[in-house]
Amino acid sequence: MSLPTGNDAAEVRAKLAERRRSGLKRRHAAERRFRVFGRLAIAIGLFFLVALLYSVAGKGFTAFQQTTITLPITFSADVIDPDNQRRSDQNLLLTANYPLLVQDALAKTLGIDLANKAEMREAMRMISRSSRVELRDVVLKDPGVIGKTQDVRLLAAADIDSANKGQIDLSVPETSRRVSDQQLAWMNELKADGRLKTSFNTGFFTHGASSRPESAGIGVAFVGTLYMMGIVLVLSLPLGVASAIYLEEFAPKNRLTDVIEVNINNLAAVPSIVFGLLGLAVFIGFLGLPRSASLVGGLVLTLMTLPTIIIATRAALKAVPPSIRSAALGVGASKMQAVFHHVLPLAMPGILTGTIIGLARALGETAPLLLIGMVAFVADYPATPLDPATALPVQIYMWAGEAERAFVERTSAAIIVLLVFLILMNLTAVILRRRFERRW
Repeated sequence: MSLPTGNDAAEVRAKLAERRRSGLKRRHAAERRFRVFGRLAIAIGLFFLVALLYSVAGKGFTAFQQTTITLPITFSADVIDPDNQRRSDQNLLLTANYPLLVQDALAKTLGIDLANKAEMREAMRMISRSSRVELRDVVLKDPGVIGKTQDVRLLAAADIDSANKGQIDLSVPETSRRVSDQQLAWMNELKADGRLKTSFNTGFFTHGASSRPESAGIGVAFVGTLYMMGIVLVLSLPLGVASAIYLEEFAPKNRLTDVIEVNINNLAAVPSIVFGLLGLAVFIGFLGLPRSASLVGGLVLTLMTLPTIIIATRAALKAVPPSIRSAALGVGASKMQAVFHHVLPLAMPGILTGTIIGLARALGETAPLLLIGMVAFVADYPATPLDPATALPVQIYMWAGEAERAFVERTSAAIIVLLVFLILMNLTAVILRRRFERRW
């Protein structure tokens, strides 16, 4: 077969060059399209992330501020202890008619006639019903206040708080809003006197569950969450690491260990509500542990976290080069010495990262806790892990179902707190990995 010469050869070379240029154009166009699609995907993800954070922060930021009304409360002995029997009966201080003290202070401050029942009802609706507890605590802390008059800062009712924060449209007719014109006039009067103020809402971090949004807080739920996370850490870390070390370094490779490995991987993908059913059947139904206890919640979350820690620990152990093991064994170390003195310290950054990620996942779980009764209304701090408690994600779930509008901002504020803890935990995992990670 003769090769093309002259004009024919030049024509062939021109066609080949054109084909190469066409192929390069298609390849470059494909790369450009891929970069565009990648950037578009990132932009969409960032857009929804920013939208989520903006929505949560916009609704929840105001919950960290609370409206209070300062009133000159006269702790009348005729109301609190008319027969002077408090020394022999402390229950008198607990059951006194403290709202009557608030009513008298409001009438004096706003210039209302006590005989005008309609106006007094309107005025009392401006003060949170938790004022009874606030005044009771003042008296219990210092019974010497009985018979004296002092300024006490009381929580404003949820509607007054919302109106003061600009969350209620005051331009609509009075019949279409929950704050009357008379209450607005009193609010302006109290503001002018410096008695109605907005301050940092410490109660949001210290109070427990309440049917009144202005006095509801995450304190009790936060303590319950700490109990559960402590139990998860104490149980899941040693059990998970020990299981991973045995399976990776000591267990024989046979059909049984293959089945165990497959099931561990499957458990990591099981929906969390299944672990709640398991906890309900085993820990509550069979072992008889109390419902709504932090101990049960911690045990359920431990079962859910174990597969994640085992998988992460095994991956960290596999990342250690075999030469480390061979060198340790070559200088006379036993198998256990080689693992615990050389391999495990080098794998520790990956183990800690996996543990923190597992704890972060457990921190945000709600479904398994609902099934074991941690959705109960708990207003008092749990003293032990066996006491009734709730958790921060469950508290968010309960607030989200409340009808009161003021619970919306508290729901978003609790989500902000939860997100902050999740971000800190994941940030800690990243820092530990970068700080201690060794590249081979």
